[in-house]
Amino acid sequence: MEALQAVAMTPWWGGDPAERFDGEEGRLLAALAAGDREAAERLVERTYRAVFGLVRRLCGDADLAADLTQETYRKAWDSLASFDGRAKFSTWLCRIAYNTFLNHLRRPRRLVPLDESHQATVADPAPGAEEMVGRAVAGDRLRRAVLALPEELRFLVTALYWGELPVREIALQEGVTTVAIRKRLKKALQILAHSLEEGR
Repeated sequence: MEALQAVAMTPWWGGDPAERFDGEEGRLLAALAAGDREAAERLVERTYRAVFGLVRRLCGDADLAADLTQETYRKAWDSLASFDGRAKFSTWLCRIAYNTFLNHLRRPRRLVPLDESHQATVADPAPGAEEMVGRAVAGDRLRRAVLALPEELRFLVTALYWGELPVREIALQEGVTTVAIRKRLKKALQILAHSLEEGR
């Protein structure tokens, strides 16, 4: 509730959020700024799948991803007054999720499960065991290669492919041009291709 009150007292958007942002997101942010808890729940409903998916791909473990996603929302509500509206709320949230994962890695005695049992959960029972193990190994190799990228490239790949954010939104969040983002992406994909080829 303190975070909601801070938002209500701090006009980070320069006026009515419904005017600053388009559509439903603006209306929900306006309601949230007024202290409406239901608006927070609606924002979670709208963004949870993308946030969880991004963290799940980063950490390789569904249970850990659920914990880190919950932590992401807690951090978002605590720091909502710092949201400047450069990019969409959902884009800002993905950046917090990414940073939450990195903070998890820096904690002492961390444990990020990498075994195949955490990677091979498939809803469709049709694929055989060999195919599922192959997918798990390929997914783990890709995840390791992405995590080995330099910081600015790592977030870009994570946000674009695992967070499903548009290039324009990533550029707004990072404060650079879309041309700069595309140049970074080209470099990142070259590094990833080389890393994955070496790992064969």
